[in-house]
Amino acid sequence: MRKDGILQVVKATLAALIFSLVFVIIFTLIIQLASVKASVIKPVNQVFKIIAVAVGGLLFIRGEKGFLKGAIAGLASVLLSYVLFGIIGGSFAVNWTFALEIVLGIAAGIITGIIAVNVKKS
Repeated sequence: MRKDGILQVVKATLAALIFSLVFVIIFTLIIQLASVKASVIKPVNQVFKIIAVAVGGLLFIRGEKGFLKGAIAGLASVLLSYVLFGIIGGSFAVNWTFALEIVLGIAAGIITGIIAVNVKKS
C-alpha cells in the first residue's frame, strides 16, 4: 500500500473513532434521560461502531484496494476504540464478544471500502 493509501486508512480510522465517541456520548445522555434496559446498551454500541467505521471509510477511502484499506481501518478502529473506551471505563475484558467486534469491524470496513472506491465522488 502506498503512502496515500496509508494516510487514507489513518484518516478513516480517526474519523471512525471520533464518530464512535460522539455516538457513545449522545447515547449516554439518552440513557441518563430515559430508562434504557442494560441489555440494549451493548447491541446499540455495536451498531454505532459499525456506522462509525462506515462513515470513516466513506469519507476517506479512495482509489484502489478499497477492501484492504477498509479492512485495516475497521480493525484499527475497533482496536483503538476498545483501548479508548477501556481507559475511559477503567476495564479491559477480552472475551468472545470482543472477537465478534473485531470480525464485525473488519467486515464493515471491507464492505464500506468496496463501496467507497466504486462510488464517484464529486
